[in-house]
Amino acid sequence: MADTEGNDEISATDQAPTEPSFSPQRLYLKDLSFETPMGTDIFSQQWEPKVGQDLSTTSSKIGADLYEVALRITITVKHGEDVLYLIEAEQGGVFKITGLTGQQLSQVLNTACPNILFPYVREVIDSTVTKASFPPIMLPPVNFDSLFIAAINKAKAEESTMPTQGESPTAH
Repeated sequence: MADTEGNDEISATDQAPTEPSFSPQRLYLKDLSFETPMGTDIFSQQWEPKVGQDLSTTSSKIGADLYEVALRITITVKHGEDVLYLIEAEQGGVFKITGLTGQQLSQVLNTACPNILFPYVREVIDSTVTKASFPPIMLPPVNFDSLFIAAINKAKAEESTMPTQGESPTAH
């Protein structure tokens, strides 16, 4: 009789809904590349740099409740048409996320995780650039929440302009 009661308790806890939780498990530098295409010639001239920045994130499920999120930043510094240097860094993280699905999970993967990764990749970029004897680059903060909302709005706008099934686009 005691065995039956114990089994009932186990099955009851197995069926209980999980409380949402989020925790970083591991943060790591996934990729780093630094190039100075002009070599030492850039140090012998005066230049006014123009800085270009590209940012992207990726995420994938790697196990039960485990997700890998990677934040990639590419900085291209030019003088006129000449590339002075190019740095690309990708900061990865493994995150345990339970009790979230759909839109909530997508929002955490695209906002909370990159917010955690950003300071690490910013430090890697700044450190690498200064070790190459260039002036430091202070990357401005990124509002990942705004980027996520903009991406959702863009997807909705594109979806509403797509022809519905059965309709064919007309050429004018």
